[in-house]
Amino acid sequence: MTRIGLLSDTHGWLDEAVLRHFDNCDELWHGGDFGPGVAEALVATGKPLRGVYGNIDGGDIRAQFPRTLTWNCEGVRVHMIHIGGYPGRYAPGVRDELVREGARLFISGHSHILKVIYDPKISCLHMNPGACGRQGWHQVRTIIRFEIDGDDIRHCEVIELGPR
Repeated sequence: MTRIGLLSDTHGWLDEAVLRHFDNCDELWHGGDFGPGVAEALVATGKPLRGVYGNIDGGDIRAQFPRTLTWNCEGVRVHMIHIGGYPGRYAPGVRDELVREGARLFISGHSHILKVIYDPKISCLHMNPGACGRQGWHQVRTIIRFEIDGDDIRHCEVIELGPR
């Protein structure tokens, strides 16, 4: 079993509450728009960090993280991209990428809108953790914590961190 802490759109600000909520997580995943200093703070936890760069990220983040990332977490194929849309409104080419990669879990950020939606047409769960930074139009900062056990994605918890 792998416990995941999922966040996105920090825009250079990482609330200490995020680290407390992710204390028992095995891995941290960031859906892009890190901003300055966030990747370093997440790496300093000692937990493995996976992520993709977002549209606000500069060359330092783009040198550390790819535009898209696909990997296996236990028995689940995961595909991550910052600007990816969601089931029924995927960004151009993203649905084809998900099918080609055989993804069962699709992670994105960018919209600052928390979503957890299953796409039965391609048997893929979409998660966007919303935004946990202070910049943007979102009203409440959010993150997601969940588990992958074999090929089972379970115990998904949405955590509200308070107003932006």
